[in-house]
Amino acid sequence: MRILEKAPAKINLSLDVLHKRPDGFHEVEMVMTTIDLADRIELTDLGPRGGISITSHNRFVPDDHRNLAYQAAQLLKERFGIKRGVSIGITKVIPVAAGLAGGSSDAAAALRGLNRLWNLGLSLDELAVIGAEIGSDVSFCVYGGTALATGRGEKIRHIEAPPHCWVILAKPAAGVSTADVYRGLKLDHVRHPHTGRMIEAIQEKSYEGICENLGNVLESVTLKMQPEVAVIKDQMKRFGADAVLMSGSGPTVFGLVQYESKVQRIYNGLRGFCDQVFAVRMLGDRCELD
Repeated sequence: MRILEKAPAKINLSLDVLHKRPDGFHEVEMVMTTIDLADRIELTDLGPRGGISITSHNRFVPDDHRNLAYQAAQLLKERFGIKRGVSIGITKVIPVAAGLAGGSSDAAAALRGLNRLWNLGLSLDELAVIGAEIGSDVSFCVYGGTALATGRGEKIRHIEAPPHCWVILAKPAAGVSTADVYRGLKLDHVRHPHTGRMIEAIQEKSYEGICENLGNVLESVTLKMQPEVAVIKDQMKRFGADAVLMSGSGPTVFGLVQYESKVQRIYNGLRGFCDQVFAVRMLGDRCELD
């Protein structure tokens, strides 16, 4: 039996860090939404007492316990006493280490697909709780759509989808370490985004309000580590994006564009600065279980 699942990327419309918690994680407030840039996950049953096999043509994707999709399968096997093996094929489209939750979305897609493959009968809410054990973004990625994520990112409050628009993404060649970015964050010296205003803008379907309230508290840290991010931001604005922000801990920069007539010009202009440039639509709608 074979199951296919899409694993869409996310962008952060707003990302705030409130304080460091006693458990070592940071307390966050993030407004996230999915975009039409997705990996494909193919799950194939390997029969009784089989193991977990990861295959991918992308050399940056680990094929062992470091892979979050592998961890998702291992966790389900242990928790529910599954004695069957699974092959997990990952066709990567989302750039690796880009601030777009590609690995987390792969894990979430694996959870949804294995729920079907192994007839576990779990709800999305139950899968999201399991996903939180794998990584902070996995819970959101189980649902997809648009949401406010709090805690360390695992507490999800769904909000309605933003108005449709185009999203241009550009990723520099060099990646950044999320751990290094958080270590470099000095909360007394950053400008905090206004999460409440972003949520209001989304609920009011105000594209202008969304553009005005984009904010990412991690951006100033990554800009110091990767000056190329600032160059890409400036170029994206110059080519005509309505609003520009770095996603997650970076280094990917995204620009919002309301009118399709602008998209190709911005895309073509950025191709001179980055090899990895994408023009996609904002999704914003939740995943469903078959």
